[in-house]
Amino acid sequence: MSNSQTASQIIAQNNDGTTAPNFYTVLDERRSVRKYDSSVVISDAEINEILEIATKAPSGSNMQPWRFLVITDAELKQKLLPIAFNQQQVVEASAIVVILADTEMYSLSEQIYGAAVKAGYMTEEVANNFITNSTNMYSSLPAERLKDIVIFDTGLVAMQIMLAARAKGYDTVPMGGYNKDQLKELFNISDRYVPTLVLPIGKAAAAGHPTTRLPLEDIVSYNAFKA
Repeated sequence: MSNSQTASQIIAQNNDGTTAPNFYTVLDERRSVRKYDSSVVISDAEINEILEIATKAPSGSNMQPWRFLVITDAELKQKLLPIAFNQQQVVEASAIVVILADTEMYSLSEQIYGAAVKAGYMTEEVANNFITNSTNMYSSLPAERLKDIVIFDTGLVAMQIMLAARAKGYDTVPMGGYNKDQLKELFNISDRYVPTLVLPIGKAAAAGHPTTRLPLEDIVSYNAFKA
């Protein structure tokens, strides 16, 4: 980006050659969509593209605790339907991304920091210190505190998935209404992983309804908090 370019002038290309909207347009136009065109197919490659850019999200110590279960199989969607309290978007959307939080994410610290060394981002000595400190810190935390941390981090990546999908012309709706235990049983997910969000992705069959937001003067304080 040159110094003379503004955010509204920075554009990207979608896979089909169409121009992607600028970032502020994506933020403004994202809606929670609950009715999807079930005939639309999103390729695995395009889903991976969305997920890959979304994983640029920050996370504590760069531990990247997010894990993704992508469901595109029609029979599995039908099995998911009662678990999601019969919300039709789980069968109508092109894909369902189940976002999981890994409570043992520190077990990958050698891989994470080793990659940073190979990329030239840090020395091996610095990486070894990060590996030791991260492993010791996270492994010693109370289970509930660790759970809070990884759920927070997966919330960051979830928002980026929604924005990346919107930038490519797709719609989403974040779903917290589902039976977590039944979900884990259906997909044989161990207790190491915490389901945090079910996220349908597809093309809207009906637009998400517009919503209002509180005015800034009701939610923003400078230098001293005003309740």
